[in-house]
Amino acid sequence: MIGNVNKKHIMLKPAQVEDFVKEATKCDFDVDIYYNRYVVDAKSILGVFGLDLTKTLTVEYQGNNQQFEQYLNGLAIAG
Repeated sequence: MIGNVNKKHIMLKPAQVEDFVKEATKCDFDVDIYYNRYVVDAKSILGVFGLDLTKTLTVEYQGNNQQFEQYLNGLAIAG
């Protein structure tokens, strides 16, 4: 792997999934979101809805997009 891997722990409500996917899609790099061992492409609305949205999710990406980072900070949880 090249570069730093960024990880953020977030909580998503079903009503937030569409906006989350839209923000992830604006990134010109891969964005994954996962819970336990179930990893999906954060740019896939069906994939994100397939996750357990009652749990803390981890977003992982390599790249830099200030707008996306600010959006994630609004969803971030302590920990």
